[in-house]
Amino acid sequence: MFAPIVVLVRNFLGSERFVALRGKAIAQHSKVITNVCNTLGIDRTQRQNLIRLARDNGKRLGLLA
Repeated sequence: MFAPIVVLVRNFLGSERFVALRGKAIAQHSKVITNVCNTLGIDRTQRQNLIRLARDNGKRLGLLA
């Protein structure tokens, strides 16, 4: 679904810049998940499972192409 857009952005930015940008986006997303979990009192194990779920959903949606 999103894979063609991701590929175009990667080609436009170049692989090195794209990987850096993607890493920053993933780190920010993980921080948001951590903050939400801390606010709701969700423990570390469940938080890690949510982060894995986000990663797997990203793969399925083509965001990690």
